[in-house]
Amino acid sequence: MIWKVIGLSIILMTFVAVLMSVRVLLRKRGQFPNLHIGANKELAKRGITCATTQDRQARKNGRAM
Repeated sequence: MIWKVIGLSIILMTFVAVLMSVRVLLRKRGQFPNLHIGANKELAKRGITCATTQDRQARKNGRAM
């Protein structure tokens, strides 16, 4: 019984992984989308950056004073 569940889980996880990568595999220059906050144009327009960038800016501003 447990082997049926494990086998079904592995098959389903493989199927989901293939479905998630179809766009990447089938496009000529397919690549995974960049989900980093710094690469988002709309957030950049609003002045929103990632925590690492904000920390770097705060340290830079603190040393300059």
